[in-house]
Amino acid sequence: MAFERELARVRELAWEAGALALRYQHEGFTMEDKPDDSPVTIADKESERLLVAGFTESFPGDGLLGEEGTDRAGTSGRRWIIDPIDGTRDFVRGNRLWCNLLALEVDGVVEVGVVTFPALQNQYWAVRGEGAWRWGAGAVTNLKCSSIETPDRAVVCFNQLNKALQRPLAEKALPFLSEFWAVRALGGALDAMLVAAGSAEVWIEPYCQAWDLAPISLIAKEAGCRYFDYSGADSIYNRNAVICTPNLEPCVREYLGL
Repeated sequence: MAFERELARVRELAWEAGALALRYQHEGFTMEDKPDDSPVTIADKESERLLVAGFTESFPGDGLLGEEGTDRAGTSGRRWIIDPIDGTRDFVRGNRLWCNLLALEVDGVVEVGVVTFPALQNQYWAVRGEGAWRWGAGAVTNLKCSSIETPDRAVVCFNQLNKALQRPLAEKALPFLSEFWAVRALGGALDAMLVAAGSAEVWIEPYCQAWDLAPISLIAKEAGCRYFDYSGADSIYNRNAVICTPNLEPCVREYLGL
């Protein structure tokens, strides 16, 4: 298997960082607000420090990019993209929907992606060209997207509903959502993994960063989903994204005006 050593190490580090964050969640912490009004805790910072140390030790020539300030050039043409706690708002409220997001980018292409929910004891991963997988309840499952054909039987996941009026396409959001069988908003990464696993059909993310998208974009594509941003490009760098099943792609593209 391609990137076998990298996948094994990143999966291991994801659980280690998750265990560290869980300890902070159980034992207590303080919260600060970043300039963009998103929260950050010592658990975010220490988890990123653990991950950076692990990747540096195992792959010393690789670059690093992390949500909490890590930005280090490498010499290998490879870069690890790190979100130590995705869903910090969930983390600080004591629920279990947060995760860590880790990906290996090689010459601008995401080759390995891992999404780990420590409190849910679930881990999702993919290597480009080798399918998408989930570990949970002691079993490994191959992920495949849904075959539902129409919105009236489909589930759409729309992130940041609280800011929908401030995001692009605000006037079209409610009419679009009303076409669906159900609407969910459990958290960005978890909703995206529901689509990859066949439990939902569409995921809309109006505003995000590369570390939010790197692993989930690969996992979704390897599960048979379509992935693109609001311009229709396959990029993790344009600060918005869509994951959908092939059957629902036409209605999503219509919503985006593509």
